[in-house]
Amino acid sequence: MALDLQHWLTKEEHPNPGQKYYGLKTVAFVPYNHEGIKVYRLLEEAFQYKLLFTVVTTSTGEERVTFSDIPLKTKESGGHDSFSYPDPKYLKTVTKILNLKGIK
Repeated sequence: MALDLQHWLTKEEHPNPGQKYYGLKTVAFVPYNHEGIKVYRLLEEAFQYKLLFTVVTTSTGEERVTFSDIPLKTKESGGHDSFSYPDPKYLKTVTKILNLKGIK
């Protein structure tokens, strides 16, 4: 699943209008199976509601797009870190978090 942030934030929604912010280009992965496809659709909806990313101010004062509290798998493999597969609990975990945010 590829996420394009080009039109993610409008001028009216910017936390500090007039300040430039740095974007983020990322890819998130879900398994290509029944449950993975369901999670993909939930993540698409969360993206449309602007729940996957946020703008933060760094310690140097720059505005930057970063991940929200919804976990995304940005590596297809790699082991036990929080961004990689295998993670047998990921689909259930992310579904639960999305449901708590009203994405069902």
